[in-house]
Amino acid sequence: MGDPKFLRRTYDAPKHPWEAARMDEERKLLQKYGLKNKRELWKAQAILRGFRRQARDLQARLRAGEAQAKLETDGLVGRLTRLGLLAPGDTTLDDVLALGIEDILSRRFEWIVVRRGLAGTPNGARQLIVHGHLAIGERRMTRPGYFIPAADEARINYSSTSPVTSDEHPIRVALREKLEARGAEPVAPEGPAPSVG
Repeated sequence: MGDPKFLRRTYDAPKHPWEAARMDEERKLLQKYGLKNKRELWKAQAILRGFRRQARDLQARLRAGEAQAKLETDGLVGRLTRLGLLAPGDTTLDDVLALGIEDILSRRFEWIVVRRGLAGTPNGARQLIVHGHLAIGERRMTRPGYFIPAADEARINYSSTSPVTSDEHPIRVALREKLEARGAEPVAPEGPAPSVG
């Protein structure tokens, strides 16, 4: 078969492009989460629709008494728990159906970087990520839209090869001042800081 000549789109655009209420809501989400364009929002909506579609299908199959549906339900709930979208413990398919678009967007790499205090704004986080200044553990990650599993969230830090690792870097000094003005505590990088030449 080989590679397809053109990759299939991973999102659906709105059927009516000029709805003022929807456009205002999209604009607010774009600004809050620092998304590059509406395509990134539509991709997140497509992911959410996929989870909800699977949950509705599994609910119907469970009511019909399928044994395989129980295994697939456990798999779906386990996957969403590992992604950090659901709390560990007793979760059901109703919890999956209760997920919203902000739950999906809050698991993006750039938003978690802002929440952990490694960048001041989502746009600043996006720039640090794209330029290779952030890593998950020892692995440098340059995709702002990467969904961070809950287990990897604590391993996010500045890349060991990045000059931003130094506490005296101007970006870190400005970020520290901004966080102190807000009353938040900055996150210290793990391990020794490399010498900057």
